[in-house]
Amino acid sequence: MQASHGFELIREQNIPEINSLARLYRHEKTGALFLSLINDDENKSFGINFRTPVSDSTGVAHILEHSVLCGSRKYPVKEPFIELAKSSLNTFLNAFTYPDKTCYPVASQNLQDFYNLIDVYLDTVFHPRLLRQTFEQEGWHYELESKEGELVYRGVVFNEMKGAYASPENALADAVQASLFPDTIYRFDSGGNPEHIPDLTYEQLRAFHARYYHPSNSLTVMYGDDPPEERLRLLNAYFSEFERQEPAPEVPLQPRFSAPRRVVQRYAVGPETADEPNRSMLTVNWLLTETTDIPTMFALMMLDEVLLGTTASPLYKALTDSGLGEEVISWMDRNLRQATFSVGLKGIRSEDADKVEQLVLCTLEKLSDEGLDPGTVEAAFNTVEFGLRENNTGSFPRGLAMMLRALTVWLYGGDPIAALAFEQPLAELREKVAQGGFFEGLIQQYLLSNPHRTTVLLEPDPDLDKKRAEKERARLRHTLAQMSDAEKEQVIANTQRLKEFQTTPDPPEALATIPTLHLEDIERQTKAVPIEVLESRGVPVFYHDLFTNGVLYLDIGFDLHTLPQELLPYLGLFGRALLETGTEKEDFVRLTQRIGQKTGGIYQTLLLSSRRNEKRSAAWFILRGKATPANATELLAILNDVLLTARLDDKERILQLALEEKAQLESRLAPSGSGFVVRRLRAQFSEADMVSELVGGISYLFFLRWFLSAMETEWQTIRENFERMRSLLLQRNTMIANVTVDETHWLQFQPHLEAFLSELPEGSPERAMWKPVFTPHNEGFTIPGQVNHVGMAFDLYAVGYEEHGSVLPIQNYLNTTYLWERVRMEGGAYGAGCGLDRLSGIFAFSSYRDPNLIQTLNNFEGAIRFLREVEISDMERERAIIGAIGDLDAYQLPDAKGYSSMVRQLVGITEEDRQRFREEVLSTTPADFRRLGEALYEASRNSVVGVVGPRERIEAANAERPGLFEIVPVL
Repeated sequence: MQASHGFELIREQNIPEINSLARLYRHEKTGALFLSLINDDENKSFGINFRTPVSDSTGVAHILEHSVLCGSRKYPVKEPFIELAKSSLNTFLNAFTYPDKTCYPVASQNLQDFYNLIDVYLDTVFHPRLLRQTFEQEGWHYELESKEGELVYRGVVFNEMKGAYASPENALADAVQASLFPDTIYRFDSGGNPEHIPDLTYEQLRAFHARYYHPSNSLTVMYGDDPPEERLRLLNAYFSEFERQEPAPEVPLQPRFSAPRRVVQRYAVGPETADEPNRSMLTVNWLLTETTDIPTMFALMMLDEVLLGTTASPLYKALTDSGLGEEVISWMDRNLRQATFSVGLKGIRSEDADKVEQLVLCTLEKLSDEGLDPGTVEAAFNTVEFGLRENNTGSFPRGLAMMLRALTVWLYGGDPIAALAFEQPLAELREKVAQGGFFEGLIQQYLLSNPHRTTVLLEPDPDLDKKRAEKERARLRHTLAQMSDAEKEQVIANTQRLKEFQTTPDPPEALATIPTLHLEDIERQTKAVPIEVLESRGVPVFYHDLFTNGVLYLDIGFDLHTLPQELLPYLGLFGRALLETGTEKEDFVRLTQRIGQKTGGIYQTLLLSSRRNEKRSAAWFILRGKATPANATELLAILNDVLLTARLDDKERILQLALEEKAQLESRLAPSGSGFVVRRLRAQFSEADMVSELVGGISYLFFLRWFLSAMETEWQTIRENFERMRSLLLQRNTMIANVTVDETHWLQFQPHLEAFLSELPEGSPERAMWKPVFTPHNEGFTIPGQVNHVGMAFDLYAVGYEEHGSVLPIQNYLNTTYLWERVRMEGGAYGAGCGLDRLSGIFAFSSYRDPNLIQTLNNFEGAIRFLREVEISDMERERAIIGAIGDLDAYQLPDAKGYSSMVRQLVGITEEDRQRFREEVLSTTPADFRRLGEALYEASRNSVVGVVGPRERIEAANAERPGLFEIVPVL
């Protein structure tokens, strides 16, 4: 076989499905495996991955993932990761910990930047400093201020996982995995259980790195248009330093159960009320087959889509129609050696657990015996095939999506190239399905006749958080009581040493080692998206001539200003009702099948933004659809039916949708609390943010609870409100259309679009007046858990500051210096940041999974003082500018380019505005930093603060600052 730069070519294969030439290599000296995917994608990707099996729940793999990115042999700074974030054009920069592997991926469109990222990541994973202070900061440590003080735990991962354990969905997933794999490493929590993280020692962390972070134990993937030979040279430069060793042992197979099992566990909730009784969750779970069996896994993935892919899928519908719960929960996990499948309901009564379990099993038996609806199967096939061919990974780089797909088999000795090629398994599957009974056989074999099944019931426990907190305090009290005075002094001294380490700046010579681009490497011209602004039947039509690989993207929008304010909270349900209740010709099952058979999907979204130099907001209800050009007329026909004849009077279906909406919002509060608190704060200042809060924030959750209680007594009024919305909103005179496709297909599509528009009602719209709902005040929203999400916001433009591009590098600088160091490194929060909405002028700070509250608010104020006094070096300023340009030039696929271009039209941003803003970013001066700092100081005098977190933390803050927060129970 061909050899180059120390690598032996094992195999070469063209993969037309992803337009790539795949080369699989083995490093001759170490045995390291490397998959090189060569194509014309300018968004180049790299990822080095290690097998990292764990033997406990101390979080060693997760803490090591954080720690290796904190300084290395070539880059002896505290945080190379964050230094890269300051000054890179990366389109992705992160790391992931899975139950049996750890991944270090990066991506960039700029070749030199790409090489810089790779070199830093390779040096940090193979030659990290792994200082004790790093372990204490990222993992855990004792903190003690005085001998008489309280001993506490601190650590970034420790608090990250406290946040994770506050999520019922995470608790359920952990319980399910442990139930199905009681005899393998998958029974442990690789992320770390906060109860066990303090059992991990620094020596164990270093030993874990020495054992597993070795080329012989690595799987590397590179993808894109970078030079293929240079890939081999870059990797060999690091791999050749090592001698071959044995890779990590193979994860053993879980022995099969002879009979199903049942598990009951608890999750943390707030106090129960009459209006909001606490509910349980239940899933029925199966161990399937090894993920290296690609044809079977492909078939099971398709079966998952058939059974549960849409709200009209048979198993999904049976569960929602039962009325036993609020929302269907299901997933197929293909990231372990053996795949798993889970399905059930959240929001059930514990006494109904047996009913839910039997409903799942009986429905599967019925489908296996009576057969699946061919329309459902066809829709599932088209949905999966469309998704594979479109390969639309959104903002996530395609190359990294390919890497993760390959790893699902490669990690366990399977063929990574076969995992990327879907044409053959898809064709074989079609052939088997055509013979009849194929999916019915899969249901029987892998589900009904499979005794390796568990039923997991997760019951609410209002005291669980208190029990956890008291157990932690008791352990700490016991530890403190066992300490001698000398040991206490040592902990106090160590606390101080760690803080000094965290606050001491890296030496300039160390910072200079971080590779970076320079301003002369940056393109000064903004990249414009082609756009033609046309008109059809009085409707503005934005057309973008872009290559879309045979997919037509269509957005149709309706101006929300036609709706009176009292109808705004209905928007989420209204949009779902249009697409999920059926039409006068079809019930919702047939409509959903038709959407799946003829399109790549249709979904609703809202565009809510302030407008440039205007007080009124841009507020649009948008339906987004995609199809092949051959099916574009079918897409229009479906849109016509749902807009004009959707069954908005289907009470039972709308009740189901409202229950799902409520359950989804509640499940997002703990993991996404910072987003909720910032949305709520911004709502007090701008019209667009007010509407955003009403239709998607905590206010929307309160509305849904009212809606559900009013369904019986006020249904007639609710139904009339939906009909009013249809008549007021869906008018041709207040709509826009946005099309992204190449010119040839546009010319074919244009007359069909005009015909579609002509059939919509013209209307005589009147502009509704919306009034402010929220008066500025501080709120504390209580949820179960042990960490906070803290926010502070104010109107920067109210003090005369005007939009200027320099704000982008300055907030980038604040996020990666003061806030990172004070809130994350010292404070132990998982994350913190700040940002300006350049159209509204609202500036907001936030923290995420944060053990602190008052201290964090003080740090937000400290960030402003820091900015007023900062003496920034030319190197730091240049890095901040480059990082900001990376944000401006974020990689976008064609559909995102077309949509973003439309948004700019609707909010009033011209190409001249974009170019001016870019020039201002590039010419940012030290004076701009101080000028923004002074403006922030003035504006922050009228700030509002908020928190989503545990009641006892909010009450403690109120005790320290009386009346700081109005306390509002949420969960």
